[in-house]
Amino acid sequence: MTTPLSPLPALIFQPALAQDAAAFITLRGQTRQNAVSAERLAELGITALSWAGLMRSGNLSGHACHANGLLAGYCFGDIASGEIIVLALLPELENMGAGKTLLALVMDDLYRHGHRRLFLGCSSDPASRSYGFYRHLGWVPTGDTDAHGDEVLEFVFSKP
Repeated sequence: MTTPLSPLPALIFQPALAQDAAAFITLRGQTRQNAVSAERLAELGITALSWAGLMRSGNLSGHACHANGLLAGYCFGDIASGEIIVLALLPELENMGAGKTLLALVMDDLYRHGHRRLFLGCSSDPASRSYGFYRHLGWVPTGDTDAHGDEVLEFVFSKP
């Protein structure tokens, strides 16, 4: 369990570190919506060891946010495909700009790797926080659904 964050925590953004993979898995189970337990992630083949291996191989772009010294959020993207794989944030950091900043950092990384179009899976339920979050930032539905039943959204960069 995490320690409660102060009302205005000091946010530090940095590249994600492979040695923090177990903490990423723990945090994923603490999000408000779309929480996934360590057990469920393991069933999907996602463990601290496999996550750290992908990071060390250079296949993942990732950034983390620490608030008052505690891991409070992260975002990862797939370097080969241009997919935003996950954006996870503790509820205490919602509406503070941390999610937007993490997403922008990973999007910039993927752009630098040559991707001009990015994609992700997102809930199609307008009541879901992610539904409005991504659309507000310029992501648009493709009309496709991914293997998990999520709506596929895309972002096309307008910069050269």
